[in-house]
Amino acid sequence: MTSEADDAFSWEGDDEHPAAPRRKPSAGETAKPALPDGWNAVGKDSESVGRVEADGTVVEPDEPEGLSTPMLLLVGVVGGVYLLYTIGWIIGGLNLQAGALFLVPTVMYQVAVWAAVLAPALWFGAVWTLTRHSAAWIRVVGFLAGIALLVPWPFVMTGAVGA
Repeated sequence: MTSEADDAFSWEGDDEHPAAPRRKPSAGETAKPALPDGWNAVGKDSESVGRVEADGTVVEPDEPEGLSTPMLLLVGVVGGVYLLYTIGWIIGGLNLQAGALFLVPTVMYQVAVWAAVLAPALWFGAVWTLTRHSAAWIRVVGFLAGIALLVPWPFVMTGAVGA
């Protein structure tokens, strides 16, 4: 026998994905274009096309799903790591400035440092936008590749104090 307190810990009765609302357009509304059940719309504005059920009702398209909890946590952690990488590139670039100006002109050094500082943010934005419609594992691989490739080596090798 379960008590009311035990009911709070069960998932019974909770639908993960509720059914899409079905409605017929009223007399004043114009009907949205719809496809028969089993057909898929492709091309421009295909997301706005509804489906026609066997009984003639038009089913509105579902809202796009948000990020899952693990993916949301991964995006937050990776964003934090990229922020730390940006700070590491700033500190490392400033520490190397005196020694690097003997080898390259000032303008070239400044462009390289700013490119390195902006690289984590650009990588995050590129992975976020380019994998928008891809599988989740592709987005994870893109984020992890950025973590491996964008390590701020001047900061890692010398630290905040410098060598």
